Amino acid sequence: MGLLLASGSPQRRAILEQLGIAFAVRVPATFELEVGPPREVAVENAYRKAAAVAADAAPEAIVLGVDTVVAIGERLYGKPPDAVQAEGTLRALSGRRHAVVSGLCLLGGGDRRVAAATTIVRFRVLDEALVRWYVDSEEWRDRAGGYAIQGRGAALVTTIEGDYSNVVGLPVATLLDLAPGLLFPLPCV
Repeated sequence: MGLLLASGSPQRRAILEQLGIAFAVRVPATFELEVGPPREVAVENAYRKAAAVAADAAPEAIVLGVDTVVAIGERLYGKPPDAVQAEGTLRALSGRRHAVVSGLCLLGGGDRRVAAATTIVRFRVLDEALVRWYVDSEEWRDRAGGYAIQGRGAALVTTIEGDYSNVVGLPVATLLDLAPGLLFPLPCV
């Protein structure tokens, strides 16, 4: 049994595929925290996702849970439920720096490993035309912070400090620090 990704995120799947890591997807049904210190929320949510999948997985499986939050200070900006909330989130991020924090949790073989990554993103000042253009694209749906840097959301960003893949949804450097063997799985005997 290989890696089980406890996430329905197409971005996370694409990153693992790009790296050539073999995995299967199991989407967990969990209650996620929405308030609290960003790092703690992201790590706890990642653990909850991994634990939910691990409960039904084979004992030899390695389960990866990941959660990403967007924050200004302690204020979290989750996935906007509708266009009005998406507009509000974009206006809150306009012209400001925000943190994109991802928590990772690997469960397997009786072991629990957790880590977090933070990337700082600065948005340009968004005028109403740019906000409307982006919201009308509907790319904000199912995105923490209401944007996707790998898509049209790139037009909203002026700079990033840190791991770009973290902003997409899976911090590669942190994942490989946590589990370097993912790139070089043991051969089957």
